[in-house]
Amino acid sequence: MDNLNVLDIFKALSNETRLNILKWLREPEKNFPAQQAHLPKEVSIEGGVCVGDIQEKVNLSQSTVSHYLSLMQKAGLLEAVRYGQWTYYRRNEETLAKIAQFINEEI
Repeated sequence: MDNLNVLDIFKALSNETRLNILKWLREPEKNFPAQQAHLPKEVSIEGGVCVGDIQEKVNLSQSTVSHYLSLMQKAGLLEAVRYGQWTYYRRNEETLAKIAQFINEEI
């Protein structure tokens, strides 16, 4: 991992709400209502949570939540899947494993 990416990740994790979002997305079925209600049966966004449900849980403005999710996606912590007017976010487990390895080996 290059230093810029690591710094972006740590910056994204330095906010309690963003950290909570990442924690909640670890077990979306326990922390959010059932997902994919707006999707056809053939479309699966496994582990993804709609932005509106994330916004409702954090109780912040739509623009703030969108900014947070965008920041986390750019850092590689989240993946986004858009279907029609809905965007679903889920954790990027590959990046999370890499940052855990970086912490273990480098810090």
